[in-house]
Amino acid sequence: MSTSLRMIDLVAGSAADIAAVETVMTEAFDPRFGEAWTRSQCLGIMGMPGVWLTLARVDGEVAAFALSRAILDEAELLLIAVRPAFRRRGIGAALLRGVIADARARNVTQLHLEVRAGNEAVALYTAHGFAKVGERRAYYRGRTGQSFDAHSYAVTL
Repeated sequence: MSTSLRMIDLVAGSAADIAAVETVMTEAFDPRFGEAWTRSQCLGIMGMPGVWLTLARVDGEVAAFALSRAILDEAELLLIAVRPAFRRRGIGAALLRGVIADARARNVTQLHLEVRAGNEAVALYTAHGFAKVGERRAYYRGRTGQSFDAHSYAVTL
């Protein structure tokens, strides 16, 4: 990995990229919170209609990904993650803008996401127009059995 960020390439991913997705999830999601998906969960949803995977590559290396699903005129950002070594460089923002652009291209008028309460990514989402619309108590369950609330956000496109 280079020390300076040269270029962020957003590319469409597929099930063939599952190893890269798993690497990003392993590095990015703290198992204390129970946010990461399993390989079979990812592959299962990737085969469904309306689902798309976006990879963010920096100098050819997968730095982040987003997994999204559109149904009619609504979409959900199912997962988004940036490897810790690539954080604070605008990759998450570029990836989120890419997901929003893809959603618009699919005629989506409302984009939803869910995030663990207290996750610092909320600042990124609100900076892109997302507003809190709901809450699920004790939704995430970490490896020790501790539960964490989930907050739902949405933005009108």
